Amino acid sequence: MSGPNTEYDPVEVATLSAEALDAARDDALAAIDGAADLEELKAVRLAHTGDRSPLALANREIGALPPQARKEAGQRVGRARGAVAQALARRTEVLEAEHEERMLATETVDVTLPTDRLPAGARHPVTTGAELVADIFVAMGWEVAEGPVVEAEWLNFDALNLGPDHPARTMQDTFWTEPAEHHLVLRTQTSPVQARTMLTRRPPIYVVSPGRVFRTDEYDATHSPMFHQVEGLAVDRGISMAHLKGTLDHFATAMFGEGITTRFRPSYFPFTEPSAEVDLVCFVCRGAGTDPDSDGARPCRTCRGEGWIEWGGCGVVNPRVLRACGVDDEEFTGFAFGMGIDRSLMFRHGIEDLRDLFEGDVRFTTTFGSEL
Repeated sequence: MSGPNTEYDPVEVATLSAEALDAARDDALAAIDGAADLEELKAVRLAHTGDRSPLALANREIGALPPQARKEAGQRVGRARGAVAQALARRTEVLEAEHEERMLATETVDVTLPTDRLPAGARHPVTTGAELVADIFVAMGWEVAEGPVVEAEWLNFDALNLGPDHPARTMQDTFWTEPAEHHLVLRTQTSPVQARTMLTRRPPIYVVSPGRVFRTDEYDATHSPMFHQVEGLAVDRGISMAHLKGTLDHFATAMFGEGITTRFRPSYFPFTEPSAEVDLVCFVCRGAGTDPDSDGARPCRTCRGEGWIEWGGCGVVNPRVLRACGVDDEEFTGFAFGMGIDRSLMFRHGIEDLRDLFEGDVRFTTTFGSEL
């Protein structure tokens, strides 16, 4: 029986020779230093530390050596693999830092620049216009009241002194809902909000009610089957037309600027008595009736030379309306008024076509910005 081969020289295993290990280590270190980015370094790691790399194959050969030769060979392989691992770690740290710097340089977003991904939006001018009107009256101590757009026939007509035979109750002006026995309509004015207010609370009452209303009008440059109104109601002791005139003068000044006042022309409305049409002093020619840009040579294009612009209707609340809503007409009086928000905006901003307010063209809306 033969003994162990104590004369075996580990140098005879080519992959474990000092020269072969040094060459494999140097090749790995050179490849690591030459890696330009993390992707290249990943390929170098697989080539020089993977299962089929020269150092990995040399490590497998250690087991074929006699016991007394394994220690020295293992130390040589371990030193070579350790040097490669340290070099990989250092190079990885450097390349990761360079990668982060490149990302910061190439992917930096200047948050102060305007974006072109989503265009800047704007609130609709009718919305901001209604809020402006509400703010004017809230500053005077009034309250904002709201009501449904689908309204009871009694509140829309009967409570406001519009009898069963009144022309406004026909299909020419009113949208009626089906079935007819429900007696519901799309409100033709925001006056039902005033009736609801008087039915649910005791005077003194000072409320303003902006909102949508509906009438069977043609859709053109000056008419729409859906538009917006603001109506005001004041019920208190001693209310007179003088209070109404002062209120509307203040409203006109707040909407159209200093020096804009109103005048009353006698008219008729079933829910007010006496009643009046409200005119504004032309805010372009200031009542002169002439175009200020032509040195008085041409009539004002806004008021057509009249010096006044029709704005809305108003009057002292009819005692029948007060009684229908449970208010003592012997103790209390009141006034009411109503104007078109859309029409007021057309005056205020020189809008020539009412349809521009309802077409939904963002190019029109964005010219108004976020506030009026």
